[in-house]
Order: sequence, then C-alpha cells, then structure tokens
Amino acid sequence: MGNSNFVDYVKLFLASGDGGNGSTHMRREKYIPKGGPDGGDGGRGGHIILRGNPQYWTLIHLKYRKHIKAEPGESGSGALCKGANGKDIYLEVPLGTVAKDAETGEVLFEITEPGEERIIVKGGRGGLGNANFKSATNQTPRFAQPGEEHVEGWFILELKILADVGLVGFPNAGKSTLLSTVSAAKPKIADYAFTTLEPSIGIVNYYDDKSFVMADIPGIIEGAAEGKGLGHRFLRHIERNSILLFLVPADSKDIKAEYKILLKELKKFNPELLNKQRILAISKSDMLDDELKKEIRPHLPRKIPHIFISSVANEGIKELKDMIWKILNEQE
Repeated sequence: MGNSNFVDYVKLFLASGDGGNGSTHMRREKYIPKGGPDGGDGGRGGHIILRGNPQYWTLIHLKYRKHIKAEPGESGSGALCKGANGKDIYLEVPLGTVAKDAETGEVLFEITEPGEERIIVKGGRGGLGNANFKSATNQTPRFAQPGEEHVEGWFILELKILADVGLVGFPNAGKSTLLSTVSAAKPKIADYAFTTLEPSIGIVNYYDDKSFVMADIPGIIEGAAEGKGLGHRFLRHIERNSILLFLVPADSKDIKAEYKILLKELKKFNPELLNKQRILAISKSDMLDDELKKEIRPHLPRKIPHIFISSVANEGIKELKDMIWKILNEQE
C-alpha cells in the first residue's frame, strides 16, 4: 500500500499569511510641513485555497507537502499606499475531496464542482493605517492598527470518489473484470481475495456518445464497518455513487445471504446508503444454464432488480448497461 499511486487521505499543517501592519506615516513635503497622517493600510495575508480539478483523481501530489504556509501581507506606507496582499496558495484537489479539521473531526466543506474554490485557512486582515483614525479631536493620530495574525492548524483531506455507479461485493466477486470489460480501465485482476487495493474508475460508453462513470470499490468483508479488512478507508467512496451495483458470484453458497451481509455492512457504516438505487448482478453466470437460473430466481432478494451476467462471456452486459442508464435518467 505504501507504494500505491492512489492516495485518498492526507494530513497537512496549513498556515495562512499574517496581515501587514498599517502605517503611522505623516505627510511631510517642502511646503506642507504639517500635512497630517497619510499612512496606508497593510495588505491581507495570503489565503490557502482548495480548487476542484477534474484532471486529478488522487491526493498523491499532496502526500509529501506536510507543511504549507502562505505569504504575509506587506505593511502600508506613506501617501496612503496600501501594502501588497500576500500571495494566495492554491491546492488543486480531485472532485469529491472533503476538508476536515484534524483536531475536532469537523467537516469544513466538500469540493464537488470543477473549478470550485474554497478557502481552508484565511489570511490575516491588514491593519488600518493612521489616516483612518484622523478625527476632529485628533488631527494627527500617531498610531496604526497591526495586521491580523495568521490562522494555522492540522487539516485532513479525504477523497470520496465521484461516480455514477459503484461496484459493491466481496473480494473476488468479479468487479474488476466487469470494469475492464465495460470500460478502458485496466484494474489488476487475479483469482485471489483483495486483488483490488485501490478504487479504479472507468468511463462506460453508451449509445450516441453517451457515457457514465463506474468505480470498482475494493472488496468488502463482513465486519468492514468496524474497520476490519480494508474497512472505513474504502467504504466512504461508496457514499458518492448514484447507483450501487452489487455483485455476487453465481457459485456463491447463498446469493441472498451474501447480498444481505453486504447490505448490513453498508447500513452500519452509513444508513443513508440504503436510500440509493440498487441493482443485483449475479456474476460469473456463464457457469449456469437456463434451468439453474430459473431455480435461483425465486430465492433472490425482492424489490431490487437483478440480472445474470458474465464479463468473460459478455453475457448480459448490454442489458446491464441499459438498466443502469434507465435508472440514471430517472434520477435526473
């Protein structure tokens, strides 16, 4: 895992810039010996801003930037000159990035739109110059406001994958094989559990240049909601999916029971996940004949559409895409 290019969690120490001090300058010119206060305001300290970038799909570019500090604002000067603002720092992040306060765990905001910008730490405000404090009773104020101090702290960025369809199933259920069949994605595929240690995303082409996004989420095991196996780290990716496509292999001892275990893990993690549209696909169905499928159907979960598929034999794949596209359009 340490060498993986997929990084969905980073902890960063962020510090904005201090505000510049206001100036206490007095106007002094050859023929104006007592020109009064003309001290300018200090500049604002630099913000640190997160910006949504659809070209990014991982937080790996921030993994080794543990400490990030923005520039301070410059102090004001005479002739009412305002100090320059400190340069803002923009951190490009994938869509679906959640920003949290590391100390309290509070969710600050989520980035979901391309180009969306949110300030995670604000720069200190610049202090007011002495020209702002001139009054009828104090014509020559010899004081100015100091700049506001910066904000700093530890913050957590977590990525929740944005996809139309999330594949849910136990390890080795055939999720990676399905994704490689319906899209150009090339996830690692092998005949053993936990081959998928990181989510894979594929664009599934439909008719007339239409498409939808499918994500292969690492396999769930019983107890995942308590953090067993890959646990919470990957369950959160499912929160962003419009449709949950459950895959249970045809050679499962009890398809309905396996589906219920998957459902129970999702409910324990976040009950709202059960409000999402669901489809049950019985994978590896090339090992079943029509008679066996007929025997299995009455024992499948009710109130959820099901379909028999085989990624290897390309069985039911077209019908599955039709089913997904219909549900996606019903949600609009």
